[in-house]
Amino acid sequence: MKILVTGAAGFIGFFTSKVLAEKGHDVIGLDNINDYYDVNLKYSRLQELGINRTHAEQFNKLSKSDKYSFSFVRMNLEDRESLPELFQKEGFDIVCNLAAQAGVRYSLENPETYVDSNLVGFLNILECCRHNKIKHLVYASSSSVYGLNKKIPFSTDDNVDYPISLYAATKKSNELMAHTYSHLFNFSTTGLRFFTVYGPWGRPDMAMFLFTDAIINDRPIKVFNHGKMERDFTFVDDIVEGVVRICESKLEHRKKNNQLYKVYNIGNDNSVKLLDFIKEIELNLNKTAEKIMLPIQPGDVEKTWADVEALINDFDYSPNTSIQIGVKAFIDWFKSYYKN
Repeated sequence: MKILVTGAAGFIGFFTSKVLAEKGHDVIGLDNINDYYDVNLKYSRLQELGINRTHAEQFNKLSKSDKYSFSFVRMNLEDRESLPELFQKEGFDIVCNLAAQAGVRYSLENPETYVDSNLVGFLNILECCRHNKIKHLVYASSSSVYGLNKKIPFSTDDNVDYPISLYAATKKSNELMAHTYSHLFNFSTTGLRFFTVYGPWGRPDMAMFLFTDAIINDRPIKVFNHGKMERDFTFVDDIVEGVVRICESKLEHRKKNNQLYKVYNIGNDNSVKLLDFIKEIELNLNKTAEKIMLPIQPGDVEKTWADVEALINDFDYSPNTSIQIGVKAFIDWFKSYYKN
């Protein structure tokens, strides 16, 4: 199949592009390579995919990989001229939209960025899917849509009408927009509510990266809500396995039941105490962190836990990487990448 993966220079998009290309699909990756975090890490991911940085830096120019059946184009999702032209030229079968402005706390400081990328950009994707007969749009939602939900584990049957960050509100909006387009224009959409994803090549703004970098360099770490946090930490390989299975699915079960629109949780089906996660990092680094205990931050929630039964039933999804294996894999990569 010919598959467009947006956010291809990002953490999950990079691995998804790699696995799909390795499985023989014709993959085109798209990313605007914004400076929300270190662009050098984004270009290094693209280099792993066989894309030369000099070529990748140019906007709206397709570059071919020298390693995989993969091409890359730097483009903004909200570009209402270039994106439709790309769709018309390439004739995609499937779109996997993993591009978004990420981060809960950053949305408090830069709300316009979230509207441009997560709302205007997503609408542009939907319009392109509508006009180019795309069979299936798979897109990233987020566990943040559950807001202050107290029921554990989080289920897609739970009410998600009370987001507590603009980021969460944009992701809830994406789900509503996708439902509308599936209903009106008769194409399949699948939203994936990602929980806390970690692993090699991970984002520098995420806790795993921040903690490891600080501990290695003898800096204190900030522990919010005085450590009374729990997260459904999910290793990136498990996440990508689920995303790829959904992209490759022919969706017979949904077509039979007239379910063009669907939303799933995608996580580890478990919740880990933040202090236990930190302890695992300390063990792998053979160092004890100096911890600065702080109150909970605006937009944060105390606990997340994904109910992934629907994903297991429909796609045989099987998250099985323990934090012991996952944390070691991340730290081995971190030390190698940063030559610590």
